[in-house]
Amino acid sequence: MSDILKEFKALQPAEHDAGAIFSGKNSKRTVRGFASASSFTPDLNPEYLFHDSSRDAVVWFMDSSDPLYVFGPAGSGKTSLIKQLAAKLNSPVFDITGHGRLEFPDMVGHLTVEYSNMAFQYGPLALAMKFGGLFLLNEIDLLDPATAAGLNSILDGDPLCIPENGGEVIKPHPLFRFAATANTNGGTDETGLYQGTLRQNLAFMDRFWLCEIGYPKSEDEQELLHRKGPNLPKEVRTKMVEYANEVRKLFMGEADGNYRETIEVTFSTRTLIRWADLTVRFQPLARQGIQPVTYALDRALAYRATPETRTVLHELAQRIFPQQEENKS
Repeated sequence: MSDILKEFKALQPAEHDAGAIFSGKNSKRTVRGFASASSFTPDLNPEYLFHDSSRDAVVWFMDSSDPLYVFGPAGSGKTSLIKQLAAKLNSPVFDITGHGRLEFPDMVGHLTVEYSNMAFQYGPLALAMKFGGLFLLNEIDLLDPATAAGLNSILDGDPLCIPENGGEVIKPHPLFRFAATANTNGGTDETGLYQGTLRQNLAFMDRFWLCEIGYPKSEDEQELLHRKGPNLPKEVRTKMVEYANEVRKLFMGEADGNYRETIEVTFSTRTLIRWADLTVRFQPLARQGIQPVTYALDRALAYRATPETRTVLHELAQRIFPQQEENKS
């Protein structure tokens, strides 16, 4: 732990051109970050797809005086968005996933034995506040509201007091940022899709800047598939994105036509890319009469579904990829 602390102490704040960082074009506005990356800085993905929903998060990074609450459907890329924006600023990310038994000390730290002596080991929240960086609390709506309320003073910008470490008081670093992700907006899950989520305290939620993230536009995902799988015919890529959007509608209970029931799986952009990649890799199966598109679909998504949902997924594939299904038969 001591080596990690030395690394954090060596971090140097820096001001970056906001336009160059977020859009690739110089501007007259600056955004605060770090001079260089650390071992806790996420890897920057040059092919990451930033879409319209990313705009609010970018504006928040420009001035993060209030904490950020990012919500949206499963697979929409909430966590990856925050991490990729942090990576552009060389910011460390200290993340933890919420659950019903997560307690405040899990975020702050605990005493441990180090070289035969008792020493305090800082948790992700304490590290972010002490050395600067982004504290990312994923799945915050799974957190017990009483535990979440324990964060109120931190969200207000107050110092963190650690009695277990001799009463240490940590004032928030100028580059401390607090962000949370969730599937719900902190209220009741009316869809019934997200089991275990809890309605959060109103006073707690009142402290956040809210940002809703949806799925990317079809044309954006088609372009991404073109970059990731240029060997796939354009027609197949287009139909893959169409299929993914239909599955998302089924997942959210927004489908029309013959499908009225919701399903328990959905397509993230990551899963869509995996499907395209597997389709290319399984192309030799076509010579054996096996359709690569549907064969890859099972391995990218459908095997995670119940037998009933898998049947729905195959029926949907037969409707959107009729020629491929006929060849398979």
